[in-house]
Amino acid sequence: MYSTGSIWKATADIPDYPALAARTRADVCVVGAGIAGLTTAYLLLRAGKKVLVLDADTIGSGETGRTTAHFFPPDERYYQLQTKFGEEQARMVANSFRQATDLVENIIREEQIDCSFLRLDGYLIPQVHGQNDAVEKEYVAAHRLGVDVERLERVPGMVYDTGPCVRFRNNAQFHPLRYLAGLAKAIEKLGGVIHCHTRALGIDKEGAEQKVRTTGGDVHAQHVVVATHTPFNDQVVMHTKQAGYSTYVVGFKVKKGAIPQMLLWDTGDPYYYVRLATFDDSDEDILIVGGQDHKTGQETHSQHRWDEIEMWTRNRFVHVGEIAYRWSGEVMEPSDGVAYLGRNPMDSENVYLITGDSGNGMTSCTVGAMIVRDLITGASNTWTSLYAPNRKPFHGLGDFLTEQTNVAQQYGDWLNATAVTSPEHIAPGEGALIRRGLQLYAVYRPEEGDLQVLSAKCTHLGCAVHWNSPEKSWDCPCHGSRFRTSGEVLHGPAVAPLAIVTLPRE
Repeated sequence: MYSTGSIWKATADIPDYPALAARTRADVCVVGAGIAGLTTAYLLLRAGKKVLVLDADTIGSGETGRTTAHFFPPDERYYQLQTKFGEEQARMVANSFRQATDLVENIIREEQIDCSFLRLDGYLIPQVHGQNDAVEKEYVAAHRLGVDVERLERVPGMVYDTGPCVRFRNNAQFHPLRYLAGLAKAIEKLGGVIHCHTRALGIDKEGAEQKVRTTGGDVHAQHVVVATHTPFNDQVVMHTKQAGYSTYVVGFKVKKGAIPQMLLWDTGDPYYYVRLATFDDSDEDILIVGGQDHKTGQETHSQHRWDEIEMWTRNRFVHVGEIAYRWSGEVMEPSDGVAYLGRNPMDSENVYLITGDSGNGMTSCTVGAMIVRDLITGASNTWTSLYAPNRKPFHGLGDFLTEQTNVAQQYGDWLNATAVTSPEHIAPGEGALIRRGLQLYAVYRPEEGDLQVLSAKCTHLGCAVHWNSPEKSWDCPCHGSRFRTSGEVLHGPAVAPLAIVTLPRE
């Protein structure tokens, strides 16, 4: 039987830290203990700042623990970046990704973190054999930007004929939660403070300082870094510029050495992506394959997404065995394809954002940490304007308008009939929306015990949540917030839980 959690959570020992219990102060308060938050904290401590880190749950419990943990070129192809932003800024993206990967490698070496970091080649292949235009355009663009690429007739050593491909040299992969465990220890050694189980509720400006309101006491700081995957402190602006997409991952057992170490991704939209995880104490490797993205909250029964990944994999990798792991995550897709890293548009002085990972969270979050460090310390950084969160969506206006139309359509749920009219029609272990008059109720029937009834109104901007059957959660189809069946927040931008209510009689 496979695990429904990520391979990383099953194979890492993560240190835990106590909740904040009283008012406190720091030079910098970092909200979020994933790769964005801990990397930022580490770099600022190295720069001489007093840093405090908060997380609503535990280290790496968010999207860092759900990643596939690769460092390869941006999801937005280089030829697309050149078209949208111009050659100079596309080259900046390439340089920032390269320097971020180098930084991670240097941190691992200096702090002696055992996290299976490996440099390896990555290959872009055509989604459909014979349709090679996108592969050729990407080779030409990447080569022009100075990326170390090579055109090949097929991926070397692969068990099937991939067709013509682009080899991107010197990419990387690692174990993300073991990396975070090492970063946490380094942060402690440098004098940093980490508090888990402490949810940040809001940020208020108080004179020259910021006050972070939390469930455990206020934190006063000169600077606040919001590294929570999607910002919780901004109600509207940033959430019109990016959209949450659910992505699915399957880990297959495979005989050790049967598949070469490499990164692989195709030209599909959404695309499939592949890597290998190896462990010294096992005679099997795990082939990790992801893909099948869709807007968060806009598909109730997504089991078939994992089935599609399995079928795609078994049609190409004949050596794979049984499924060992299966999980899903959420990526934030920026409207123009470039992450939002830097000063918060709503407070340009000393609140900073790291968001819009677009499936490259390990790389773009590290870039974000470097930019935020330089903004706080006053150092020069040539990437600041390119990644600035306050930039207008001109480079991706079509995608921006499409997403806004999609969001507006979701509010129609408040007027539409529901598929289920009575809780008796909900199977054990499942949930459904039920209408009573003008109100919608999110009703979950546990395997045992009483119904759990919540208001269906997302506490962010009032969209009606949808049931996510495989993950047993309530997901917002507008801006990607996710909630447990008890109503607690799993993923922002929502801060408050869904309200517990009573279902009226018919």
